[in-house]
Amino acid sequence: MCFDSDSLPPVPAISGAAVSHDDLLLEAADGNRFAAFAAAPDEPAATGVVVLPDVRGLYRFYEELALRFAERGIAAVAFDYYGRTAGAEKRGEDFDYTPHREQTTPEGIQADVAACIAHLRDRGVTAVFTVGFCMGGRNAWLASAAAHGIAGAVGFYGRPPLDDVARLRGPILALQGGADAAIPVEDDEAFDEALTAAGIEHEVVIYDGAPHSFFDRKQEEFQADSDDAWRRTLDFIAGHA
Repeated sequence: MCFDSDSLPPVPAISGAAVSHDDLLLEAADGNRFAAFAAAPDEPAATGVVVLPDVRGLYRFYEELALRFAERGIAAVAFDYYGRTAGAEKRGEDFDYTPHREQTTPEGIQADVAACIAHLRDRGVTAVFTVGFCMGGRNAWLASAAAHGIAGAVGFYGRPPLDDVARLRGPILALQGGADAAIPVEDDEAFDEALTAAGIEHEVVIYDGAPHSFFDRKQEEFQADSDDAWRRTLDFIAGHA
């Protein structure tokens, strides 16, 4: 997994921000019913994000992250991958995601992304971005190849979809760990080169010495990298909304 169960986003809450939040049960076009968590500023938001979690699916870290986006005026929906095989109820910390992850498909994940996008657009959002982590980072980029009409895709330490670059659409932001034991820097560099060759607007940022899942309040030694990654994410969204 990417984060421990007690991990939190390394982003300060904005005290007094007027936001609302709800647990949701959404339905994809194929009939899958899945859990999601929505957070939104009390004032109507024209910009929104679909948050794609790591391999464990929806849990507190991503609910908190959705709130941090909402506090900054961005509507957010974080969703769970495993409605098709594990149901849509809340799960404990002992949830064994492995057999469920093995049954996910790119098509199923993108169907769920589409349902999240529809939820945001039904509430007035006009510019939607995908923001994903680990498994979600890769699928956030792949969402740009689907017929979602998103405004941009951000991935944190996702495995670069090198075989799918020709299908991707920009803009793309990749925020990668230079000491990621699971993803070689050479793959990140190859992703950058392939996106450039394909003429896709993008930026690949590699944080020297940062491990997989560096974006975590418990990873205090990488707080400066987390601060930079968060700033880049917000700037990317603001610049392409």
